[in-house]
Amino acid sequence: MPGCCCLLGFPSPPAALRILRRRMASRAFQLRLNPLTGDSEWLVVEEEEDEDHHPTPPPKQLLATTSYLDMLNDSARNRAYRRAIEAAVTDPSSRVLDIGAGTGLLSMMAARALAAVRGEARGGSVSACESYLPMGKLMRRVLRANGMENRVKVFHKRSDELKVGDDLDSPADILVSEILDSELLGEGLIPTLQQAYDMLLAKNPKIVPYRATTYGQLIESTFLWKLHDLHNNEANAADGVWLTPGEMERIVSVKPQQHAMQCGYFNWILLGQSSTQLLLDGRDNQVVRGCNADWCDHWKQCVWFMQGKGIPATEDQVLSLRARHNQTSISYQLNINDEACDRSSKGDHLTLLPERIALYGDKDWRSALINTIKNALTVKSSPTCVVADDSLFLALLISSMSPTSKVIAMYPGLRDKGAAYLRSVADANNFSIDQIQVIGKRASSITADDLKHKKVNLLVGEPFYLGSEGMLPWQNLRFWNVRTLLDSMLSEDAFIMPCKGILKLCAMSLPDLWRSRSSLKDVEGFDHSVVNETLGACGDLPGDQQGPCLPYYVWQCGYSKKLSEVYSLMDFNFSEPIHSCFGKTKIEFSHDGTCHGFAVWIDWVLDERKSVVLTTGPDNRYWKQGVQLFSKPVEVNPGKSVIHVEASFDPSTED
Repeated sequence: MPGCCCLLGFPSPPAALRILRRRMASRAFQLRLNPLTGDSEWLVVEEEEDEDHHPTPPPKQLLATTSYLDMLNDSARNRAYRRAIEAAVTDPSSRVLDIGAGTGLLSMMAARALAAVRGEARGGSVSACESYLPMGKLMRRVLRANGMENRVKVFHKRSDELKVGDDLDSPADILVSEILDSELLGEGLIPTLQQAYDMLLAKNPKIVPYRATTYGQLIESTFLWKLHDLHNNEANAADGVWLTPGEMERIVSVKPQQHAMQCGYFNWILLGQSSTQLLLDGRDNQVVRGCNADWCDHWKQCVWFMQGKGIPATEDQVLSLRARHNQTSISYQLNINDEACDRSSKGDHLTLLPERIALYGDKDWRSALINTIKNALTVKSSPTCVVADDSLFLALLISSMSPTSKVIAMYPGLRDKGAAYLRSVADANNFSIDQIQVIGKRASSITADDLKHKKVNLLVGEPFYLGSEGMLPWQNLRFWNVRTLLDSMLSEDAFIMPCKGILKLCAMSLPDLWRSRSSLKDVEGFDHSVVNETLGACGDLPGDQQGPCLPYYVWQCGYSKKLSEVYSLMDFNFSEPIHSCFGKTKIEFSHDGTCHGFAVWIDWVLDERKSVVLTTGPDNRYWKQGVQLFSKPVEVNPGKSVIHVEASFDPSTED
């Protein structure tokens, strides 16, 4: 247009690159799994966002399922760190580095101790390193709430990204950290400290904590044996289905590592030396029982499984236990008469969680599925069967029971590993591998071509989705979503197993868990009330606030007691496409006690006659339950106390 001009300015390529780098450096991407679809979703976390004025609501349970809250409620731990830090900070010019700073508690302890020895003088510094951006943002809020934002310098980086001269003015002479887990080394303690020694610390630094001693004890436990010895347990089942046949007894196993769990009846199976000798006393106190008063969810005992059925041992027998470690884990070997226990496995193999191993070896669970599938196959001729989850057992079961069937295993999590496993065990289970097709897809990606344009006669699942074992019970309703997505591919009389889910609940006394999830106020003199919502605090919340429902193995939650009968709250009918549901019930208490909340779970109804039901409640140790804690405990009495409960399910919000 005559007489008009437009000048557009663009940054030069180097300048544009610098702008992009700055923007990328100030944000992080959090991977999240959509529990109903199995899809991975990326959440953007902005560093520079002013949370006090324009907060972006944090994704539900992003930090609530961590152990941060339990650690901060552990007064003995906090007190020990405070005393150790005060003892270490004696020089007014001390330079303190906190690696894995979390909420900044240790950094604030160090800053306070430094101020006490420094007085009015200048000098000294405290630097906090927290690489996980959501936690780093929470730390800044805690620092501001305590007037510490100018006394602690925060870096949203890994410690191996810090540089002396760029980030730190000079090497630190005091290192504080809490990068410890129940296994001791699982959070990268050794490489992190080694890199800090080499690159970030002055000579002869003070370290808090400066030493760890681990202890071990040999125990006998039928339950723990079930958690790892699938081969011998399915041999006892004697039902003809072999997940670990013949010479392949280790083809499905737990990962050879320490497994953290709150068993409450023995101490850490750990060893701090390279080797030691243990003398068995043969008395009843071989099994050490833990004290409920000391229960803490963030400190779990660790179990190292011996091979097979274990090792026979007699009173006064001397056993040699050897330990070795790499950068992130400790392994053990128990020798008798200098004969090593071989833990090796040959061929293609799968590693599953101990609870899944125990379930696959459980005779009653196997029998329930076998009888249900057998009844379904009697009225189906050469059926097309879809295993809608990652079930190893169902794929083998249907293939071995129905030689004319075509089994399509979706295996959205196992994928190629699942296919390789099935090829290895096909002969031992008397079926042709040509019978099974592993497509390794989620339901949203399946087409009629994947099914050879055949209608599905059987749609089955346990349900079990690899990687989703620790989620809330109703998030296994992913099976219902899969059934809905495959609706057009189902035959009119398709058999669906399970055919229904029933949401169950009972009132519980859970004093240890409630105490560990209580809201925070003062922690060693520092206000932590700003973290309660983000960390999912449940107890002692102000007003009518309610904490989130979180997944727990109730049997691992310290002291627990049922205060009511089990009630049904809501039904999910899988013969219909997925839809919103609502339910309510009145809980009448059957025992005196202090009610801290509810345990919630799903019972799976396998057949339409309701003759076979698999429960996942607190009496069963293989599954986690959802636990909804009250803000305030309630004293209850039979015949006098009732509570009305309502619940709804909305598939659009996955909750």
